[in-house]
Amino acid sequence: MQQWNQAIEMIEADLAADIDIADVARAAATSEYHFRRMFSTLAGMPVSEYIRRRRMTIAAADLIRGEGVLETAVKYGYTSAEAFTRAFKGVHGISPGAARTSGASLASQSRLSFHLRVEGTTPMKHRIVDMPAFTLAGLSATVPVIHSGPNPHIIEFERSIAAETRERIAGLNDVEPTGEYSLRWGPSVVPSGAAALIPG
Repeated sequence: MQQWNQAIEMIEADLAADIDIADVARAAATSEYHFRRMFSTLAGMPVSEYIRRRRMTIAAADLIRGEGVLETAVKYGYTSAEAFTRAFKGVHGISPGAARTSGASLASQSRLSFHLRVEGTTPMKHRIVDMPAFTLAGLSATVPVIHSGPNPHIIEFERSIAAETRERIAGLNDVEPTGEYSLRWGPSVVPSGAAALIPG
């Protein structure tokens, strides 16, 4: 994690310059290819998008301090005020000029910091039971993987299941365990909101 944070330091130091991702990857002790892949997985966005958001965050502060639009555009590597304005609106939703008005709402990108967190230290009681063949009946949805906190896609899926549908599926269940549960399948989470085990 220390090397990845050093890579972030390099990005922060060069926000007003042309950032060479290959150099940044070397600071993280990996190849550019794997750095880009791991960054997207860990941060939830491509490194190019992170750099763009950070640039526009700092650029907004420069504009509020009184720097001109063209001056700020050139400072952050844009060839024209128009190109800078498009990028600025893409992040903040408003023009650089509007950002200077009192009460303007801006969308800032915080600086990333990587930390190692160990989970799974709490014991979990379970039992293994041999069962005859059965059929799993229920609803499924493929959703993106969320690495931290509740997954809003699963929550939305659960809320979309009508009460009548839950009762109908639960009525099919005639073996243990009873009740509602969910399953993981492959790289994506496939929740089964209300499911039934049916001998097969």
